[in-house]
Amino acid sequence: MNQTENHQQDAIRVALVDDQQLVRSGLAMLINSQPDLTVVAEASNGRDAVASPAVRGADVVLMDIRMPQMDGIAATRALLPAEHDAGPSGTADTAPPAGGAEPDGPRVVVLTTFDLDEYALEAIEAGASGFLLKDAPPEELLAAVRTVHRGDAVIAPSTTRRLLDHMAPSLRRDHAADQRWQRESAAVDSLTPREREVLGLMAHGDSNQEIAAGLFLSEATVKTHVGRVLAKLGARDRVQAVVTAYRTGIAQP
Repeated sequence: MNQTENHQQDAIRVALVDDQQLVRSGLAMLINSQPDLTVVAEASNGRDAVASPAVRGADVVLMDIRMPQMDGIAATRALLPAEHDAGPSGTADTAPPAGGAEPDGPRVVVLTTFDLDEYALEAIEAGASGFLLKDAPPEELLAAVRTVHRGDAVIAPSTTRRLLDHMAPSLRRDHAADQRWQRESAAVDSLTPREREVLGLMAHGDSNQEIAAGLFLSEATVKTHVGRVLAKLGARDRVQAVVTAYRTGIAQP
């Protein structure tokens, strides 16, 4: 096996879904320039992305929100498994790794042109792991791909938090009476005081290292707490847990 084949085998597999060829080409050049990343698939709309085994088999999908035929929200929902219920007691007896259990399907990062885009929030609620601005610096985009793949932090925490702060009133209002909110509230009630504290810091955008420093805990202990929070909330990853924190009032604007 030659060096190129070794790179492709070990690298994080990235799929690009955007209706603009120029955008895809630029992203592909940037990603393929990195020794630990490789582009394995491209699609020009959500319908083609959902139909592509290569996109479904990627580790991370960079997904434009606004596309013809099928937008990024619908495509994200179709690529990821249906939401699973989190019971009041969760599954905390077996804590997953720091970023949660290995996800079924790729992790999705949605791309948008402005930061207070309510469609970005819809995509996150559909299962996306976060969002990025299309004009984000290259180093931020590359870091986001690695972070989402690693699963141990909310990407672009200041941007994501600003969006959630902006949408928090409607999040609570729109979900106050539905069954999902009731399940989430029961799951939040099952958290220990320390787990609620950790969830609040996650919602603030803190990394495991920052949470450990703030609570005077070891990073390994924080990873265990984060894993139990994700398990109890039935959250795919940290950003899903943060949305729950906003929706149930744990996190405030």
